[in-house]
Amino acid sequence: MDDQSEGDAPPVAELSCDHLSAGGSMAEPLQEPLIAPAFPVVPPPSPPGPKRKRRRRRRRGVFVREGGATDTKQPPCVEPPAQPCEKSDSLARSGRAYAARLSFKEASERHYAALDLGTNNCRLLVAVPTRPGRFRVVDAFSRIVRLGEGLAVSGRLGEAAMDRAVEALAICAEKLQGRSLRGVRMIATEACRSAENGAHFIERVRRETGLELEVIDRRTEARLAVSGCSSLVTRETDGLVLFDIGGGSSEIALVDLSRHRTPRIADHIVSWTSLPTGVVSLAERYGGRHVTRDIFEAMVDDVSGMIARFDGSKSLAHIVGSSRFHLLGTSGTVTTLAGVHLGLKRYDRRRVDGLWMDRACVDRMVETILGWDFDERKANPCIGLERADLVLAGCAIMEAIRRQWPAERLRVADRGLREGMLNEMMARDGVWRRNRRHGKQPA
Repeated sequence: MDDQSEGDAPPVAELSCDHLSAGGSMAEPLQEPLIAPAFPVVPPPSPPGPKRKRRRRRRRGVFVREGGATDTKQPPCVEPPAQPCEKSDSLARSGRAYAARLSFKEASERHYAALDLGTNNCRLLVAVPTRPGRFRVVDAFSRIVRLGEGLAVSGRLGEAAMDRAVEALAICAEKLQGRSLRGVRMIATEACRSAENGAHFIERVRRETGLELEVIDRRTEARLAVSGCSSLVTRETDGLVLFDIGGGSSEIALVDLSRHRTPRIADHIVSWTSLPTGVVSLAERYGGRHVTRDIFEAMVDDVSGMIARFDGSKSLAHIVGSSRFHLLGTSGTVTTLAGVHLGLKRYDRRRVDGLWMDRACVDRMVETILGWDFDERKANPCIGLERADLVLAGCAIMEAIRRQWPAERLRVADRGLREGMLNEMMARDGVWRRNRRHGKQPA
């Protein structure tokens, strides 16, 4: 998936694939009594007597008044000292620090991490489970590395591209260092799948960063994309086509929910395909800086030909076109389109993720971006320099999908493979099931 860059700061909104700031439960500060002093005031010693007798009298709760008189009632209230006791303050501070350490340790034991190295982006999420089916992100990282730059021509990963990717992965390794991770999964997709030197690059990453990347197949990639976006599928939906436009490949999954429906949306994938093209490879073939309408249509026709060879394209024929069918797009292409539509001065995933766009609105946004030259695309805050030469290639892939499966509505997802990995790891460990059974809600 080619999504918006998040930088080093974590997101701040809890969603189904919840992006909230880190927040373990804060320990309650130690409080001094309202009446008694910070430490008990020691009364004057009692008159000399047998040691055993004094011990027995203390057990019976006999208190000594001034002058040696005894009473079985509680001692009179003693006003606390005007100046706080330094030892008491130190104890309170150390108690709060100890409680905070316990709170952090308890939260860190439930940390899960998901890393996705794609053809265009390197992305990391670290999260803890919250409500059933949800989690809170405590750290995030995303950087455009263009690992697949030049891959379509040479068939190999370039040295400069590998250097950029290793640099980004080293930052991810630093973010993971010292964390107690209950689950972690790190994947690489199309660039490493198809490159002649992909295995060499994976070994270099392990040697220089310590990270063990797993090169996943296209079927797994499609399943993870569906799992990551499952919470955006409403109960009113009978069927949908989910598409993930990446840098070197584009995954398409057809989901049929019209029959018996289970909570796991990925179980309802009736057909899927992975197109051997993405925004980077398509832009390199047709050019991304100067895109005329003829070039744009040529890109759409190219992708449409790939879809036509997909045997399962008719799996949703009984649902396509109905009001209970829609498209669900997860990629930088659709999030960029949504940002332009909203007129954002700065990209804001909280406003983009889950946004509905109707057919006319999508048509209008594609026409708008197609009418801009390279400099105008670069000047838009939701596109920028890094995507100005890729966005129209992404629009062409999306347009071919829309022509194959016409829908009145498109839902935008700023989530995907990382969220899918987190969902699957947490479900595998049963963290939500146990919390529901015990009536608990993790922090």
